[in-house]
Amino acid sequence: MGIKLNRRAGAFENLYAEAGLPKDVRRGLNWILGGNLFGTLHGIVCGGGTAALVGLAGMLGAGDMEFGLLVAIPQIAALLQIPFALLVNRTHKRKIYMLTIGLFSRLLWMLFGFLPLLSRVPESQLPLVTLICLLGISSACGAVINVCWFPWFSDLAPLRIRGRWLSLRDTLTAVGSLLFGLLVAYLLDVLPVDSKYIVIFLVGGGLGVLDMICFAFAPEVWTAKPKKAPMHKTILEALCNKPFMRLTVMWTAWNFTANLSGSFLTPYAMNSMGLNFMQITIFGTVAASVATVLAVPRWGRTLDQFGSKNVMLIGCIGASLTPAFYLFSTPGNIWPTLLHNVIGALFWSASNLAANSMQLSASPDESRPTYIALFSCITALAGVALGTLCGGWFLEACNAAGWFTGSFDRYKVLILLSVVLRFGFTLLLVPPMSNENNATLRDALRGLTGRA
Repeated sequence: MGIKLNRRAGAFENLYAEAGLPKDVRRGLNWILGGNLFGTLHGIVCGGGTAALVGLAGMLGAGDMEFGLLVAIPQIAALLQIPFALLVNRTHKRKIYMLTIGLFSRLLWMLFGFLPLLSRVPESQLPLVTLICLLGISSACGAVINVCWFPWFSDLAPLRIRGRWLSLRDTLTAVGSLLFGLLVAYLLDVLPVDSKYIVIFLVGGGLGVLDMICFAFAPEVWTAKPKKAPMHKTILEALCNKPFMRLTVMWTAWNFTANLSGSFLTPYAMNSMGLNFMQITIFGTVAASVATVLAVPRWGRTLDQFGSKNVMLIGCIGASLTPAFYLFSTPGNIWPTLLHNVIGALFWSASNLAANSMQLSASPDESRPTYIALFSCITALAGVALGTLCGGWFLEACNAAGWFTGSFDRYKVLILLSVVLRFGFTLLLVPPMSNENNATLRDALRGLTGRA
């Protein structure tokens, strides 16, 4: 007999009722939801490619290579997820690590806004060097967060509702990103230069602290106690897991090609296209958030019904092409940024949702922290970090050689290269991946268009 759901209950409560979750598990998922929301808002300010950090780094004298380094550092620090995963497996103390090491990493962001005060010494590189060092320390400590919260969530949420839960979460965080992004952009544009970064990073760091505190109220539930097997055996087991490795190789290639140019789109929009903070936020963060709110619920239902592989293929094909709008950019023209973020978000929300779901499906319960850590390390280092550094190197080399100085500049060359590689890797690497059911790509497309 089916469960009769209360129509007046919230969407999350309906999911919990469908899965028959006890009250403590429902409460835990709601606290994790709160943490994810605060963490998303924290990420709007605090991250390697945010408008706030790009603006701060530009004030401190950063060039293309420094911008690339700021994006790459958090990804390189992801290597620490492997020893952190070993620590979690052996001690079973996810909550303690989130509230100590993770909390410290978020607190450090509250210092970033004070770095311009070190610029009083003429020609001093101290502020920029300090920025890089603080980012490195925060990223190193923050590596513990992913290996704790994601397996924690998977232990609380049954597989049959994960896709819809994640899509509802993404909808909620997209609305929060829209509103908070506007506020941040407004403050960046109107606050005095000598104080705006202090205010922005105090707020951003505070939201990161709230993210960690939410996990203090979530119960630790273990679907299966982590194995206390030697790390090398667990890693070897993961490397022999075909579905897991296919996902890892594909997502690494995707992140490499995406970040080859993606990390430089905000600096390009600010410096070459002449957009201000508010324009970048409205036509970037806000536009992407609106598109995500509209798209993600349908992607969640499609994923649960037709499988992650089909959603991944559709999402990656669409998202791989949207940076091409920047090939038609001109100074003061907002349309490339708007179209990239609106149409791109419709598709990259799908690929991100599928990647999260496939990570959980491909990793066994008892070894999940190590699998998640290995996946994050490979994709972050060989994908995001290497892609960003290669993109920065390409831009610096073209600038030094005086290449591509006309209307089709070095940034557009890099964007075109990125689009071609992303599309090619999608067609090459996604089709061989496994799906949770026998649904085909045609079935998924019919479902999306309402003809299933």
